[in-house]
Amino acid sequence: MTDQEPEPVLSGHDCIQGYLRTLDSSPGVYRMLDSESRVLYVGKARNLRARVSSYARPTGHTGRIARMISETTRMMFLTTRTETEALLLEQNLIKQLKPKYNVLLRDDKSFPNILVAKDHAFARIGKHRGARKQKGTYFGPFANASAVNRTLNQLQKAFLLRNCSDAMFESRTRPCLLYQIKRCSAPCVGLVTPEEYAESVRDAELFLSGRSTRVQEELAGQMAAASDAMEFERAAGLRDRIRALTQVQTSQGINPRGVAEADVIALYMEGGQACVQVFFIRANQNWGNRDFYPRVGPDVSAAEAMEAFLGQFYDNKQPPRQLILSDGIENVDLMSEALGEKAGHRVEILVPQRGEKAELISGALRNARESLARKMSETATQGKLLRGLAEAFQLDAPPQRIEVYDNSHIQGTNAVGAMIVAGPEGLIRNSYRKFNIRGDDLVPGDDFGMMKEVLNRRFSRLIKEDPDRVKGQWPDLLLIDGGAGQVSAVAEIMRTHGVSDIAMVGVAKGVDRDAGKEEFHRIGQRPFALRHNDPVLYFVQRLRDEAHRFAIGTHRAKRSKAIGATPLDDVPGVGATRKRALLAHFGSAKAVSRANLADLKAVDGISGTLAEAIYDYFHDRS
Repeated sequence: MTDQEPEPVLSGHDCIQGYLRTLDSSPGVYRMLDSESRVLYVGKARNLRARVSSYARPTGHTGRIARMISETTRMMFLTTRTETEALLLEQNLIKQLKPKYNVLLRDDKSFPNILVAKDHAFARIGKHRGARKQKGTYFGPFANASAVNRTLNQLQKAFLLRNCSDAMFESRTRPCLLYQIKRCSAPCVGLVTPEEYAESVRDAELFLSGRSTRVQEELAGQMAAASDAMEFERAAGLRDRIRALTQVQTSQGINPRGVAEADVIALYMEGGQACVQVFFIRANQNWGNRDFYPRVGPDVSAAEAMEAFLGQFYDNKQPPRQLILSDGIENVDLMSEALGEKAGHRVEILVPQRGEKAELISGALRNARESLARKMSETATQGKLLRGLAEAFQLDAPPQRIEVYDNSHIQGTNAVGAMIVAGPEGLIRNSYRKFNIRGDDLVPGDDFGMMKEVLNRRFSRLIKEDPDRVKGQWPDLLLIDGGAGQVSAVAEIMRTHGVSDIAMVGVAKGVDRDAGKEEFHRIGQRPFALRHNDPVLYFVQRLRDEAHRFAIGTHRAKRSKAIGATPLDDVPGVGATRKRALLAHFGSAKAVSRANLADLKAVDGISGTLAEAIYDYFHDRS
């Protein structure tokens, strides 16, 4: 017998040509993969056979597409009933797989809203992120948390609505500080009637719905009547409320008259990079803007970049009734239909040429151009710092992903670990991670043990989720807050997981723990320092301080939650309402734990069965 040579693996046009025999004219989504099964590109098609045949042609492609075709060794297909379904599936897969050759939206956080919560007799106003599951009226999105906080601050002055939790509301026996500084009407202690409070809620909702003129006219009429009646204190309060509403409108900048509900989306591209500015217009009011920097290539068209942005941006967001764009897209009707199905109402997509909408686009485009110029300047500076970091720490190349670790605790309690990430474009905040330290065998305050637990969990997960290192989640450099001991602890974990090619550096405060005198520790080398005015030293300090800030914030949040916790939180069947009833009846969780069965049964809302469960929980009765 003679050994048979393995059949050569086809790639490029030859590989793609081989799939044409099995494809029909159905709509669907296709994936192009390389020799290591990494997804290169995800695309949609009205006619899969026609679209794939275009890739089988040896000429007529841009440089980016030609490179993608040359790397392709396999394709995958999924047919759909309609092209609209294909579009939605395509964008979902792009966000999940992050293919190399797709236009990719890299910053996709949710946006905050203002919620008027109505699951209580006295509605609460506050900031809300995430799914709209709570009963109430939502207003948004706002561009960022500061825009929401600024608006909420003025709305509290104008309408005196509460923002406290229901538990705090129920526990009050006298007005809180917000009442004293005229930010709340103190419904918790009956200083305002339910009817008066409901009227204030109605006015706030009218204002947020864009009917601000009516609200201000009513307040002005009330102020005049109070003045005529010589109720000067009440008139002054109404004057302050009108001034607060005016302040909200002033801070919003341009408020378009002819655009009630729209997102204004402007794209600016230069040198193979792009910036997209999104302005949120709701109820004829400008609720802020955000900039995004999608990953594009030098040969990506504006139409392709804009269409990819829209599909990915609205994948997890509610589209408004109008999208006002700086650049047209190829599949306008298809995108409009897909977004309309998602929103439950018609979504109009337009590229204005004149009038107020064109002026909005012009302003957004100017912002996009200026933002991209700043970003490119910052990226150039960041690249120089990374090259300096590689030279200082004797790395083979400038790191593309730096992970910085720190711990925070008070005498070992509420211990947390924190990881921040930085790269060529600066801090990558959506990659930050927090770790609740849960090692039962750790000695309180054992920083080495905590760091070992954090790194063990981090690399266990990396090895499980990305063993081939193809998803870009593996670091090139680890910065550890600490000296030789911390570095040795991390090195031990790395050896356990068989990882030997990732550089790690410990950053210790040095002499007298003064900033600027940091010492750097590496395995097998003597500690060294950088000169005091070295930009690389300042860069490392900023990274360490950011990790420390993130760790401290995480620790404080955990500690605050623990302070508010009671043993009742762990009793099966005792939720927030029953917990309040028990605390109101007995005064404290300790008193509940000592109560006899008869007293527990006497509490409103506590059944006999639940009373027995509570009693058994605290008395360990089997």
